[in-house]
Amino acid sequence: MKYLLVLMISLFSFMGTTYAQQEDAISKYFDKYMEDDAFTVVYLSPKLFQLLGKLDIEELNDHEAEAILEVVEDLKSLRVLTTDENALQYYNEAVKTINTKDYEILLTVRDEGENVQFLIKDDGNTINELLLLVGGEDEFVMVSFVGNIDLDKISHLAKKLDVDGVEHLDKLDDRDKN
Repeated sequence: MKYLLVLMISLFSFMGTTYAQQEDAISKYFDKYMEDDAFTVVYLSPKLFQLLGKLDIEELNDHEAEAILEVVEDLKSLRVLTTDENALQYYNEAVKTINTKDYEILLTVRDEGENVQFLIKDDGNTINELLLLVGGEDEFVMVSFVGNIDLDKISHLAKKLDVDGVEHLDKLDDRDKN
């Protein structure tokens, strides 16, 4: 029994370390280019999502604001990194840096020199992280959503906030129609 307990603790420690290392790889990639003027960077912290979740929706008369609050209440963080300079180079670097094998491929599109990958981490019924990677000659986009994720709500939120690169979420709708 003692050995089983030690084995279980070791297994959970390893799983936690692996997740932390992967999350660290994504963070390091974002941090590496955060101050680079060639990139557009958006980072919404977990604290911001907590504060937004505390807003009183009842007092809002704006349906857009209500829709946005409905989405963000389940999110923990959002990071966006985009550039149109050396886009394919940055895409290839991101794919090598981030261990995409830790994710399940939701959708891959390769069309006219542009690569789009939607990758998810889930625990069965709930998507915990959505990672979007886009790379081609003209643009590189990396978007990481962390939290309890509803893809329809994320697409709706992204359109309301006019976030660069998330127009690729429409490709998920195209996949569902096929």
